[in-house]
Amino acid sequence: MVKAVVGEESQLQLAEDRLSRSSEPAQVGLVIGKLNSALDRGFVFDLVPTPQNDAGQPACSVLEPAKDNKKKGSKSKSQTSDSSSNLVIDKDWVAEHARQVSRMMVGGIKVVGIYVWASESAFKNSTMVLCQTVKGVAEAASTLEDDLDERLLIHICYSPRRWTCRNCTLSSNITSSSLRPCDFKMGRVLTSLQTFKCLYNFDLRLPIYQEKTSKSETLVDVLYNGISNYVKELRGAKAVIDGNLVVNDEACTTEGLHEVELLLPFMKDMYIEACSQKDVVGVVNFTGSLCSFSFLNSKEPISQAFADIKDDIIRSLLSRLDIICDEADEDPGPIDNGIKEAGNDLASEKPVYQLVLHSLRKNCNLSLPRRVFVPWLAGTYICDYLQPSETLEVLKDHCVELMSMEAPNDASKILEPEEEAIRVSTRSFWDVVLPYCSTSSSTQEKNMEITGKENSQKTSKSPSLYFIAAVIILLLSVLVGFVFVRKS
Repeated sequence: MVKAVVGEESQLQLAEDRLSRSSEPAQVGLVIGKLNSALDRGFVFDLVPTPQNDAGQPACSVLEPAKDNKKKGSKSKSQTSDSSSNLVIDKDWVAEHARQVSRMMVGGIKVVGIYVWASESAFKNSTMVLCQTVKGVAEAASTLEDDLDERLLIHICYSPRRWTCRNCTLSSNITSSSLRPCDFKMGRVLTSLQTFKCLYNFDLRLPIYQEKTSKSETLVDVLYNGISNYVKELRGAKAVIDGNLVVNDEACTTEGLHEVELLLPFMKDMYIEACSQKDVVGVVNFTGSLCSFSFLNSKEPISQAFADIKDDIIRSLLSRLDIICDEADEDPGPIDNGIKEAGNDLASEKPVYQLVLHSLRKNCNLSLPRRVFVPWLAGTYICDYLQPSETLEVLKDHCVELMSMEAPNDASKILEPEEEAIRVSTRSFWDVVLPYCSTSSSTQEKNMEITGKENSQKTSKSPSLYFIAAVIILLLSVLVGFVFVRKS
């Protein structure tokens, strides 16, 4: 459990100044940072306000109760209003904001909770709705490897001005005991972060099974299941940092960018393994190269950086699938997401999540969005994903809308390490088996041909050798007889 939290002083002071200048009686937003259960500590990097919803309404407002002011003066009126006010929070909108912002995070940087700018009484009167908002944010920004059952709730009170931090336990039943106070102080957090970078190549081959139930298996279903199973493979990976295999779990003391390579255990040929299973009608080939960044606090062991990189790889793959599905949901008509199917217009008429794999008769190819990195705070990066048809202008819009920051105008500061998009292609059973079988049969035929030639050569050579030997013996016999005749 997190018992102490340290916030980046420079960023939190900027957030406080921004809030004090605003005329809003209340505001809610996301807490960006990192929680480490092993150290029982949390680190807060920045506060990101939740934008207005689609209707133009703020995500958080103050509800004033009906009052009878005829017999009360202005001072009594103010006190009564303040003591019985409540916060009204659009929980679904805050959770959606967290879901989209979490895609922009890299290893070691996550959405770790929410903050609220409100009076002391409004905060105390809204404990339940705040806990429910925290839980919704945690569920929206969760990952496969997320084993933490706690998030942060930071309250910035403007009368009197003070910061308080509470630990919110994520349980099925939210009660008043779900919130527990924890120590909070400001300091320098971002300047002590270590940077780790990993270029990871992967090649997954996922089997397509014949339909057995009424629910048809789509391309996205196969990919989600494949990524979920791939987590097990990543857990067993070994890490090489700057060319050296990491054996001891200790703190990283060297500065600068650290290059990381993940070594996975040897895997069998999934093509052949998939084809050996029953009811397999095809294979999905999921291949490409992705870039991952991780930022490690100086107090954390180096193993945490590798765990963050593994988690970032999985989150990056899942985020790309989510983006494709989101765009398909927003526009149910024909979309251009890189799907191509030779000789069939079915793929161009349906979004990717509706493609039923076992019914496809042609090979299907799909390009996933590529990842780009934007400079953020103190040498750190956040990321975004661009479709093949999108430009960096889309990236700038996302930074303003979701992160309340301006993207750099200089395009050279934006990192684009992924030169090629991650590819997904489907192949039918016979497209997979026949090349292997033809290779095996051709090899066998060649072996049979070579063996036949050798046998024929041996067979042709054997009679000739016997014939020559017989002739030599006959000549010797004639010669010996002729010598005896002459002597007699």
